[in-house]
Amino acid sequence: MTESTSTLQKQVLSLAQPTGNLHAGRYFGAVQNWARLQDQYDCIYGIANYHAMTMPYDPQKLREQVWNLAFDLVAAGLDTDNMFIQSLVPEHAELAWIFNCVSSFGEVSRMTQFKDKSQQVSEKDKDAFISVGLFTYPVLQAADILVYRADYVPVGKDQEQHLELTRNIAMRFNQVVGKEYFRLPEPLFSETPKIMSTADPLRKMSASAGPKHHINLLDPVETIRKQIRSAVTDSGDTPAGQLSPGVENLFTILKASGGQAAADEMLPDAKAGLLQYGRLKEVVADHLIALTDPIRARRAEIAADKKQYKERIIAASEIIRERARQTLREVKDLVGLQHMRGA
Repeated sequence: MTESTSTLQKQVLSLAQPTGNLHAGRYFGAVQNWARLQDQYDCIYGIANYHAMTMPYDPQKLREQVWNLAFDLVAAGLDTDNMFIQSLVPEHAELAWIFNCVSSFGEVSRMTQFKDKSQQVSEKDKDAFISVGLFTYPVLQAADILVYRADYVPVGKDQEQHLELTRNIAMRFNQVVGKEYFRLPEPLFSETPKIMSTADPLRKMSASAGPKHHINLLDPVETIRKQIRSAVTDSGDTPAGQLSPGVENLFTILKASGGQAAADEMLPDAKAGLLQYGRLKEVVADHLIALTDPIRARRAEIAADKKQYKERIIAASEIIRERARQTLREVKDLVGLQHMRGA
């Protein structure tokens, strides 16, 4: 695909936390789109291991999860030259501190994810430790975006609040320094399907909910097929002419997997209550497995040469870091802080 030079110069940035595996919800909801965007924009994709520290975690497991996610993303089509690991670019954290000093406590306290995640922790253990990092991580998220002066951020509707905070922080910073320094990043909405849990189609697919609630695309083919066969379908109280949440979710996965024609052919029977769910599940499994066969093959290749891919991502992180260094030098000048060059 050929794009205009002006489009290619526009910068897209997004980060993913190193939690869980490459499941169908994460792939169709974000990663597949990230790979496509590389053909249209200057893309930078990060692995947000600072953010992963805001919830209870195991240090050794975090280290392993960072590389596992990195390898998964490469297998799914991301170019190693476009990738960085957040902790290898410490300018993120330094800019976040500066932003903490120009951010409104009231606005940050209204962020819904802090309430949701802290409640999750408290429900498991009423005496659980809830970190300040969990409260302030939206400010770090703003630094993630603004340190690279990104034009666009791929987001879902449930993430708009965070991008709005980023824009507000950028505007407040510009007002404080009396200069329109930061551009205001725009959301980049795309038609990404929302994949629900195959065990509970009323909740979003998530690795944190347990193995029954997500389809790991890197699992053996028979494991994937077995999980789709066990997917919840008819809830028993679906009105005539409509699809139950479970059946609708299977059709969503089928369409996302390139099976639009098969979905169109089976949909009338499904709405009429004539479709055998066993047949639907087999067709869904066939399309999903066919789509993701290359990802599993590529991931196996990467696993056989991990050292090379680690070195490439570390090298890319250093190159990408120079963009962040330049921004931070300029920000320090604007807010009156010394820095190593021209201190």
